[in-house]
Amino acid sequence: QVRLVESGGGLVQAGGSLRLSCVASGSIFSINGMGWYRQAPGGQRELVASISSFEGTKYSDSVKGRFTISGDNAKNTVDLQMNSLKFEDTAVYYCHADGVRDGPYYSGSYYADVWGQGTQVTVSS
Repeated sequence: QVRLVESGGGLVQAGGSLRLSCVASGSIFSINGMGWYRQAPGGQRELVASISSFEGTKYSDSVKGRFTISGDNAKNTVDLQMNSLKFEDTAVYYCHADGVRDGPYYSGSYYADVWGQGTQVTVSS
């Protein structure tokens, strides 16, 4: 099975920084792309940033210039560096992977969507 595990969440002061990490474990053959989503209390889950070999990196307008997503293909990890954090950034952050395969196209399984369990980020004002 394929699993995503997030880490790095916590409590920070407004204006501070935090770095989130996500590790994809299991029998990983290939991953189309990975990204970070977040969901504030009572809100909807929204895309924060994504990275893929086909499209490069993308960011939501609310985090452009403040957040940076990066990946390590060899380790199947993706990080999210969050700078100049605001109170509005408070949310549970979820790692996501799409198009995951545990073998070549002619064998193994394909997972369209894989989600981590989330990590809490709290920014105090």
